[in-house]
Amino acid sequence: MKTFNWALIGPGKIARRFAHALSALPGSRLAAVHGRDAQRATAFSRQCQDQWPDPAGAPRVSTDLAALLADPAIDAVYVATPHAQHGEPVRAALRAGKPVLCEKPLVPHRAEGEALVALARERGVFLMEAVWTRFLPAYEVLSGWLREQAIGPLRAIESSFCFPAPFDPHSRLFDPALAGGALLDIGIYNLTATRWVLEQALGHVPELQQLDVQGRLAPTGVDLRVQGLLGFEGGISAQFLCGLDASSPNALTILGERGSISLPRNFWESQQLVLRPHGQAEQLVDAPWRINGFEGEIEEAQACIRAGLVESPRMRHGESLAILGWMDRIRARLGVRYPFEQDAPLP
Repeated sequence: MKTFNWALIGPGKIARRFAHALSALPGSRLAAVHGRDAQRATAFSRQCQDQWPDPAGAPRVSTDLAALLADPAIDAVYVATPHAQHGEPVRAALRAGKPVLCEKPLVPHRAEGEALVALARERGVFLMEAVWTRFLPAYEVLSGWLREQAIGPLRAIESSFCFPAPFDPHSRLFDPALAGGALLDIGIYNLTATRWVLEQALGHVPELQQLDVQGRLAPTGVDLRVQGLLGFEGGISAQFLCGLDASSPNALTILGERGSISLPRNFWESQQLVLRPHGQAEQLVDAPWRINGFEGEIEEAQACIRAGLVESPRMRHGESLAILGWMDRIRARLGVRYPFEQDAPLP
């Protein structure tokens, strides 16, 4: 099978992790790096070659997106720009017939997400949100426990993801023009984990019947901290906390009728799980990454693209849209609105 050639759009911090994983996957390589700043993109390419040497040479650098997307040697693109800027390169890639793996959140609001999904389906081009958490070894173990009801019927889900960030009104975390705020940056992990647990335990995500939200806003008007309670059909509840002004256990806990499961540290990148059956000794399981955790989503995208699929069965378009819809509702409850949301999404 020929080498799978990726182009990377947005040479930033998260892109380095993607490039590292790609360098260690046989039959895959980073062929090109696109950025608006040629100097920055060139530095990124050189750093990749220095740290993870490729016999074929350093990724070529591009500042011309149209030319890059017209290159038949590129098999897919990975979009790693700030999430407020995802829409433009994703649309351009889909229109050019290039499969897309796009960092989360896919876009800042559901209306634009629906337009991108419609475009992908119209053109028959693969599109997947890069929710790497769902492809980790720890979540394979967790899936097995939930499906076999190792803790009995599901009752509740609890999660937290917080870290203290210094306030800077011009940073992507706090600038409304960049879709700043805790929810889109880190709260998306809480919500996607909640939906995933529900589907693994029940075989579907039940109807959301209750949504109670509290929060604190930053001086720029974006959400600084969000605490939510979600109530689902069947009496199952989910609590989550995300914030840029606090520290937390950053754990995911799943409560069942006959026990609990915990991902005790940094649940979104967990390499360890604890099963606590009621009245029995707890079971600690290590589930390390093979590379750095990004390898699973890359392999999934490549397999789907080679199979001619438009979406991943493990990270479906409907999941991305449902999570965007939840986040739209939560921000509305808090009174958070971005300036660009006044604009109609491009088809």
